[in-house]
Amino acid sequence: MRLDFFPSKRLTVYLAKMFAVRIFAVLAMLVLVLQMLDLLGTSGDILAAPGNGQGELWTYVTLRVPQLIARFLPYSVLLATIITLATLNQNSEVIAMKAAGLSAHQILAPLVATAAIVSVGSFVFNERVVTRATATLSAWEDAEYGAIPAGEKTRSNIYLAEGDAILAARSAVGTGNSMQLIGVTWYRRDPQLMLSEQWRADRATYANPGWRLENPVRFNIATAKQEKYASAVVAEGITPREIAISKVDAQSENLIDLTESIDALEAAGRRTQEIRGEWWHKISGPLSALLMPLLGAVAAFGLARSGQLFVRAVTGMALGFAYFVVDNAAIAIGNFGGYPPFLAAWAPFLLFALIGETVLLKTEE
Repeated sequence: MRLDFFPSKRLTVYLAKMFAVRIFAVLAMLVLVLQMLDLLGTSGDILAAPGNGQGELWTYVTLRVPQLIARFLPYSVLLATIITLATLNQNSEVIAMKAAGLSAHQILAPLVATAAIVSVGSFVFNERVVTRATATLSAWEDAEYGAIPAGEKTRSNIYLAEGDAILAARSAVGTGNSMQLIGVTWYRRDPQLMLSEQWRADRATYANPGWRLENPVRFNIATAKQEKYASAVVAEGITPREIAISKVDAQSENLIDLTESIDALEAAGRRTQEIRGEWWHKISGPLSALLMPLLGAVAAFGLARSGQLFVRAVTGMALGFAYFVVDNAAIAIGNFGGYPPFLAAWAPFLLFALIGETVLLKTEE
């Protein structure tokens, strides 16, 4: 096997350009179709919120498209690999390149280099765009597509217990002592865990200790009476730090923020197995695009007129989709503690890299 993977600049540019065009064409087609189907199922809920209209539909599209791009970019690279290599094989261009002395690795090298650039771009896109869009969309969905409270950082669906009492909030805005709770409900229970009273308020601020409810309404279960107050302090044992680590969404945080969340969870004695697996998968996930040319390479070799081109294309596609199935299964098993987080994130990548290289070597022989 020769180590000069790019013997011809013109051929390298030709193959890389062909591959890149097909990647983005397939990605655009997938995102367009999937976004239309998703919008058909979601538009009713968006428009049901008071004051929402066409502008909110476009807002949803701008928040959902980055998620679709991040999820289906590896599939696009796989399909683009099959299309590119099958076309080259059909037109006997692979035979011409092999007749010129190029090995299978040299033919695939421009595609792998392009996939590597796509992987790096996917990682940066996920960290800078997808995490922010996911956080905003999650908060918007939890608010039933109503107004999203503006703040430094928003967490949704807060639910914490303090002894027999329960603090619930629709969202938490900000960090540290400046954190505010929106849509707050405080449930007080008796020693038999029966509900004794309920406090409701639109907003609460941290009183250090406790949370100061603004204009709360108290409902007494025993007397069935409702009373209004100017303010009240509840949940004195719950701090902003506990709220911050009560719900960590790995898809809404970049690597730096997620690292801080993991450290905070460990300091509080919480389980971090699942979050650590997601941390590693933020790196291995975008790199999956790098595997696709290797797994789809089987479509490039073999005589097209032998009638097996379709079978080879299907085989390459099956290898690619098998990787995604195994990758999702490994992450799920890792979340249950069956695998260490590092192994759950990287084992499928290394396994299918070995399978792809083995298939390629057998094909070259």
